[in-house]
Amino acid sequence: MSAETLTVIDNRTGKRYELPIKHGTIRAMDLRQIKVVEDDFGMMSYDPAFMNTASCQSRVTFIDGDKGILRYRGYPIEQLAERSTYLEVAYLLLHGELPTKAAYEAWAYDITHHTMIHENVKKLMDGFHYDAHPMGMLVSTVAALSTFYPDAKNIHDATSRKKQIHRLIAKMPTLAAFTYRHSLGMPYAYPDNDLSYPGNFLNMLFKTTEVKYKPNPILEKALDVLFILHADHEQNCSANAMRSVGSSHVDPYSAIAGATAALYGPLHGGANEAVLLMLGQIGSKDKVPDFIKRVKAGEGRLMGFGHRVYKNYDPRAKIIKRLAEQVFETTGRNPLLDIAVELERIALQDDYFVKRKLYPNVDFYSGLIYQAMGFSTDMFTVLFAIPRTSGWLAQWEEMLLDSEQKIARPRQVYLGSPSRDYIPVERRG
Repeated sequence: MSAETLTVIDNRTGKRYELPIKHGTIRAMDLRQIKVVEDDFGMMSYDPAFMNTASCQSRVTFIDGDKGILRYRGYPIEQLAERSTYLEVAYLLLHGELPTKAAYEAWAYDITHHTMIHENVKKLMDGFHYDAHPMGMLVSTVAALSTFYPDAKNIHDATSRKKQIHRLIAKMPTLAAFTYRHSLGMPYAYPDNDLSYPGNFLNMLFKTTEVKYKPNPILEKALDVLFILHADHEQNCSANAMRSVGSSHVDPYSAIAGATAALYGPLHGGANEAVLLMLGQIGSKDKVPDFIKRVKAGEGRLMGFGHRVYKNYDPRAKIIKRLAEQVFETTGRNPLLDIAVELERIALQDDYFVKRKLYPNVDFYSGLIYQAMGFSTDMFTVLFAIPRTSGWLAQWEEMLLDSEQKIARPRQVYLGSPSRDYIPVERRG
């Protein structure tokens, strides 16, 4: 008997099965051999929300939630945030290695020179009401890009995939900035190829009458770090959506639209907005102890603490906390920061939260930074979608090149009515 197997005894039949173990997992299809009778469908696993089911093998992102570890292609997030740029990290996620100087220059050039969007996309955007949510506009316009680039359907052609990847990473900031300008009733500001990736985004957001926009270097760097921290996060809801939609072999613009729609949900991309709302409701630093007491009594929720994966301090939260101080030196201190710091201090010393492994996550401080930079809360999720595009695309391409992957089609446990005959309407009671 191999040591790398799991022995299963079916107490219904007394039969014994040896299931191979590989990479700490068993294959769900191996359960199908476990049957009561020969024409039985076979055993299935039941796992709502994929709490303990691996849907793929991936080499993109590694997370150890118990130890608070996040790595892109093996590189610690702390090192990348300190030393790298978002475009370099995007290259890493998609190619598996950090670029050489020449490769990076070519990559940055290709991204920079795909930032413009077709003028008809602007007309589409003009059709939205002035108070339309920016995420709704982003989902719609990125989906519309599939009609502008019909060659994107050639997903099995490596050259075509590369071109669409360049286009998507380049155009998402443009679409995002245009949704922001539309919501304010301001004319669209076009991309400036002389600026960095985050600098150009700030230009398209905030340029007014100046001939040449010059981004604040502190805010430009802060945005770049935030983009790095949000670039990928393993098999989260939107990454799963990207893979699932993409498994039908649809074009990447449609798949990105599906992933962006998943991100739109408040349980995924809207958490930092909820943190700001909570801090505003607390009101002042001296009211934090009373708020903590009410949370422990079940009369409220501590937003920005805890994570589906992390059972330790989210490594991204530590970086963002330091980043917040740097940003506030430029923008002025957000009074909500003092409430946040006090809330974190008390919660991390309270056994109630420590025992439940509730530590600050990436959303606890990111909203404070976005607010200080001048973004309205309905733009927060849009800011999340821009950097996550590179992670989504890395997951999508990995899925396409994986010979084991097929169109997503989960099983179900049917609990409905058994077979029954149709009854004419006049005989129904």
